Amino acid sequence: MDLIKALFVSASGLKAQNNRMQVIAENIANADSTGRTPDEDPYRRKIPTFKSHYDKEIGAEVVELGRIAEDQTDFVERYEPGHPAANAQGFVRRPNVNTLVETVDMRQAQRSYEANLNVIQATRRMVQRTIDILRA
Repeated sequence: MDLIKALFVSASGLKAQNNRMQVIAENIANADSTGRTPDEDPYRRKIPTFKSHYDKEIGAEVVELGRIAEDQTDFVERYEPGHPAANAQGFVRRPNVNTLVETVDMRQAQRSYEANLNVIQATRRMVQRTIDILRA
């Protein structure tokens, strides 16, 4: 694999992880978003997926954000009789977002982003050294 391909592959990884972090941030931002009425569902956690495909232009496999699935786990119910979204028994359905899980996912996405960035920086240094050698 030549250096230009490495740059494109790592750039696709950067973009995919950036998109993943946006989905995670949306989940965290909506961790307390309930419905407005007892019949309305609260926010449902989104799960980012990835897919890879062969890019003919660069001749390499690249990664991108795939389908964003909705987490089908049950909503959490909390007793809040004064809430506008409370049912007849006084329970409010809360989003199925666990902020601890989202925080861990965010950290993992950040580390993957940093790893791709390190590959780009190392590739850039190799290209620069090659140019320096050719000038000498």
